[in-house]
Amino acid sequence: MIFQTRGEPSPFLRVKTPHLLFTFVDISSEYTSGGYIDPNFPNPHGPHDVPIIIYGFTPSFPLALFATVLFSLLLFCHCFQAALFRSWYFSTFSIGLFFEVAGYIARCLSARLDPYHLIYFVLNYFFIVTAPVFLAAGIYAILSVLISRLGGKYAFMSPKLIMWFFITSDVVATITQVAGASLIGSKTSKHEDPTTANNILLGGLAYQVFSMSVFVFVATGFLIPARREIYQRKGMSVFVSVFALATCLVYVRTIFRLAETSEGLFGNLQTHEIYFAVLEFAPVAGAALLFAAWHPGRCLGKRAKVGNKEGMGRYEANELNFFLVKS
Repeated sequence: MIFQTRGEPSPFLRVKTPHLLFTFVDISSEYTSGGYIDPNFPNPHGPHDVPIIIYGFTPSFPLALFATVLFSLLLFCHCFQAALFRSWYFSTFSIGLFFEVAGYIARCLSARLDPYHLIYFVLNYFFIVTAPVFLAAGIYAILSVLISRLGGKYAFMSPKLIMWFFITSDVVATITQVAGASLIGSKTSKHEDPTTANNILLGGLAYQVFSMSVFVFVATGFLIPARREIYQRKGMSVFVSVFALATCLVYVRTIFRLAETSEGLFGNLQTHEIYFAVLEFAPVAGAALLFAAWHPGRCLGKRAKVGNKEGMGRYEANELNFFLVKS
């Protein structure tokens, strides 16, 4: 893989692994007053091309291709297990993986065909930014099922409230982010000041980090009191550990996006693809791999019911959709 970054020419840094050779390259780049232009990739000046590369670099084709193949395999694996175990409450995770595939296909087109193409950039950004909303919805559903399975007496939010509150928060945050990103693309391509658009994007990301932080607090507030119940159930402690790690990975990705945007357009994090690879691609892929190996349908089952003497009632993971309804 070659990650092209802004900066002065420097020697190659090669990191060998058993199967892959990663090469990180700093190349000389030309920045106009309005953004980045790759001296090694002339602008085709097509009908959908803009004067600069909005990414802040020319995307790495090997990285985009690897991500496309990996997420395609994970999508198949998750869909197969969802159908096998009939765990429809986790189906949103597969939708998120489909969005990841679509986003990285668009990134492949940018890297291979035309990094100046506005439509490729918009599709790449929209799908990769939107995908974690569906991935997070799957994580919210898991916590709801865990509450149903282990007992509502340990939680201070009902499964139904968890689903509605956090999914609604993510949808609002994502709409704000997409609106801000679209304005950034429009302003930047016209060499206009994108500060206001970047602030809109920053606000959406800040709210998403806040919402995810509340979820981490809610999940921790449930899992710690329920730890004795967890240890008594065979295999449950391993799955809960997987759930916690996957949640942290998605949380790290969300924090990275906020830090990247807070630097402003063409900041250090945005213009070095290595950060994207390590803090965007890797956490999402890691979470998807964890749930492929420990799929909720196999570990929790397709349904989860529990009687509760504390007044929260009995909850059921509905097979019709990913929302949990009180029965």
